[in-house]
Amino acid sequence: MKIPAAAGFVTLMLSCLVHAEICPLSCICKPLGEMKGWLVDCSSKGLKEVPALSVSTRKLYLQNNSMTTVRTGAFDNLHNLEEVNVSDNPWNCDCDILYLKLWLEDFSESSIANVICATPASNERKPLSQLSGNELDSCRKSLSIKCLDFFWRDLALITFAVVLLILTSCALRFSKKLAYPVTARDYYSAAPLLWKHNLENYMSQ
Repeated sequence: MKIPAAAGFVTLMLSCLVHAEICPLSCICKPLGEMKGWLVDCSSKGLKEVPALSVSTRKLYLQNNSMTTVRTGAFDNLHNLEEVNVSDNPWNCDCDILYLKLWLEDFSESSIANVICATPASNERKPLSQLSGNELDSCRKSLSIKCLDFFWRDLALITFAVVLLILTSCALRFSKKLAYPVTARDYYSAAPLLWKHNLENYMSQ
């Protein structure tokens, strides 16, 4: 009787560990059948950011929380996701919202349809799907500045590499020139002795 009880306890512990790994704290998770992933319900939990999510998440509910933005890459590992709801959050629609906007547009039109901006005042009550152009001018300027910084950094690295190659090439050529005169001088200085030695050998024969 003790062995079945122990086995049942171990099974229960493993099940709890798997559930804890899959289900974020304070969320409610339900399996969607064998090998079909999980429904992760984090709605109405007062969350301020997207929790760590398992790759086995297929349905994700994040509506009615206190999230204002989503960190870049938060949804990138959810390759099996089929449904998501992020509506009824006080979204701050500035440059940091671009990741969420682009990700939702790529995921499905319905998932972005009910996402409404709360701040800043210029974008208040505007649908995130309609946010573009003038509303994101500052984001484009910021992106241009960052791209320019990367351009100058890469240009400096390329210039350094080219200069290093030129200096290395010059050093190799100079070392070859130094080696050649020494070799030639040694040869010509040794030539009379060699001739004399050959002559003595010839005369001795």
